[in-house]
Amino acid sequence: MELKRVVITGVGTVNPLGNSVQEYWENLKDGVSGAGPITHFDASNFPTRFACEIKNFDPLLYIEKKEVRKHDKYTQYAFASSAQAIEDSQLDLETVDGDRVGVIWGAGIGGLETFFQEVRDFSPDRPRFSPFFIPKMIANIAGGLISIKYGFRGPNYTTVSACASASHALIDAFNMIRMGKADLMISGGSEAGVNEAGVAGFSSMRALSARNDDPKTGSRPFDKDRDGFVIAEGSAAFVLEEYEHAIKRGAKIYAEFAGGGMSSDAFHMTAPDPDGRGASLVMKWALEDAGLQVGDVDYINVHGTSTPLGDIAEPKAILKTFGEHAYKLSISSTKSMTGHLLGAAGAVEGLACLLAMQNSIVPPTINHFTDDPEIDSRLDFTFNKAKQRVINIAISNTFGFGGHNATLVFKKL
Repeated sequence: MELKRVVITGVGTVNPLGNSVQEYWENLKDGVSGAGPITHFDASNFPTRFACEIKNFDPLLYIEKKEVRKHDKYTQYAFASSAQAIEDSQLDLETVDGDRVGVIWGAGIGGLETFFQEVRDFSPDRPRFSPFFIPKMIANIAGGLISIKYGFRGPNYTTVSACASASHALIDAFNMIRMGKADLMISGGSEAGVNEAGVAGFSSMRALSARNDDPKTGSRPFDKDRDGFVIAEGSAAFVLEEYEHAIKRGAKIYAEFAGGGMSSDAFHMTAPDPDGRGASLVMKWALEDAGLQVGDVDYINVHGTSTPLGDIAEPKAILKTFGEHAYKLSISSTKSMTGHLLGAAGAVEGLACLLAMQNSIVPPTINHFTDDPEIDSRLDFTFNKAKQRVINIAISNTFGFGGHNATLVFKKL
């Protein structure tokens, strides 16, 4: 089978750095932290009392007022980013063949806030749940509702692989077009984990930073004094399109989606393989899928969560994969600014790659104060300040609990 080429013709996002792609990029390149004290609920008795929340989000821009209560925040964010991406793509929804357009979405948890609230409010005196409980909570509902809203009848499902969910969704959507199963795919991910259950659960694992006295420097990827990730919320969406289809309609093209890789650590429930074997494999296989060599890569948007173990394993994997070329790469963890968007991370960070390529700017890894002797300091992590660089090939890594690894490869046209 001759595989078709796939390009990106529309993007959208709502995340802690902005409620539009342009706002996101301006804050990203300027090294702005999205962290601050939690406002969604009273966190005064929690070990971690800060997060990267979305600011000033208005669901009424995307959803009718009477419908808002039917949708968990993770679905509201999905509606917002997908609407932006479709508008950005300038698709003519009146003439597009809905049978040839699909939606593959990623979510690590789904409607966690809905689940928590319904269980919290249940009691012998109130022995019932809302009729919206199940359809608000299930992880696949966002993708289903996007297809219903626009009449997209092509392949439709949701990938759930913890923090790799959105990247797996994008790879699957990419492959649908490559194999001729669709002309267009809406893909990305959303998550809304900044609630009592999400913060308490990750705090109990000691996965979150507890730097409550200085939230904006809580996320410190690759810094010696990092103490965990900063939980975040939001969404990003892509319009993926078959190349000839895009050219025929005169679409604006951000980049080519060149390849994707998937692997497993097969090591531990939550900890990464300390030698980075699975992470190395996924980058190797992603480049093979794209028909590229290690020396072709200019920039890696790393998983880089600011956790003690993960931030040691990933640089090892990069060195294992790229050899001497590793020292010529630009590397950054945009989680230092956005926080960790869990199942939506791959989409938000994939978008960072596209914008970096488009603007020839590598966004920084902020909050670096002290080198970690266990991390090779010769690697260029773009600490604290963005840098100018022509980027022709960029890759994005996402790794999830359970050992799920995914890497996206983007190519400038």
